[in-house]
Amino acid sequence: RTGLNFPCFPSLPRAVFSRQLDAHPPQQQHHRHWAPICSGNPTNRIRGCDRYGCGAFGAHRHGGKDKHVGVDVICRDGATVYAPFSGQLSGPIRFFHNGNAIDDGVQITGSGYCVKLVCIHPIRYHGQIRRGQQLGTMLPMQKVFPGIISHIHVENCDHSDPTPLLTPDVPPLPQQDRRWATVCAGNPTNEIRGCDKYGCGYYGAPRRNGKGKHRAVDVICADGATVYAPFSGQLSGPVKFFHNGNAIDDGVQISGSGFCVKLLCIHPIRYSGAISKGQVLGKMLPMQRVFPGITSHIHIENCDHSDPTSNLERGKGQ
Repeated sequence: RTGLNFPCFPSLPRAVFSRQLDAHPPQQQHHRHWAPICSGNPTNRIRGCDRYGCGAFGAHRHGGKDKHVGVDVICRDGATVYAPFSGQLSGPIRFFHNGNAIDDGVQITGSGYCVKLVCIHPIRYHGQIRRGQQLGTMLPMQKVFPGIISHIHVENCDHSDPTPLLTPDVPPLPQQDRRWATVCAGNPTNEIRGCDKYGCGYYGAPRRNGKGKHRAVDVICADGATVYAPFSGQLSGPVKFFHNGNAIDDGVQISGSGFCVKLLCIHPIRYSGAISKGQVLGKMLPMQRVFPGITSHIHIENCDHSDPTSNLERGKGQ
């Protein structure tokens, strides 16, 4: 096996995992979101796309025949790994079943959750562990998949999406602060796409062989990632950019709070109604299907075609 589809998710039949054992829903717990899992990644930033695939929940696996039922949290080889919540350990978890250098992991059950963390070596496989306590060490993924974005595979036992628990909803900023909230899970600072073989993502970048200019900003967003409303307002749509029905030809407009913006290449949860700043807006569409190798991104365009960069750069330099 080459491992080119998903290095931390084997092409073997998956075991039937037990569903969450604690009946209390997450929203009733003291901590609504999980603690940082890997040292050096305080926001649980999710792996984007590399030559081995993409790290978002629902990303394609095995040539498009399967979908990723976990989330890949970026973690440097050898980094310290922490427990995302308090619970009971069980394991070991073997996904590869071939004894390679990253074929190890552990399950944590408790606090209303059940999750498997794979490609780590835990300090122990049984007993209690507390939220934020050292869980183990990231294994040497580069030995097995050179050049990959090293990561911990985080999978809910019921195969639901753990992204909202890993990347908390952005709380509303003070009303006098007109900067927008985080738009994409895994990109807390609204980092803008640089340049790739398809072009550049900043406002005013050349388009149409230099005959036109980019009148928007491309905010980096992994395929399948959760998308949030940058400000409170009213939704309208759908907004079609390509008008050809391709896999990313969808989007929505938000008007309110003194702004009007179009967010394209996303699938919104709805096309009309009110939405609050930081509320889940939808999901990033599979841009890699249409433009293989591009830096996946949300196209963000002010309705008056002015530059939205200053509103997106929340917290930069702080």
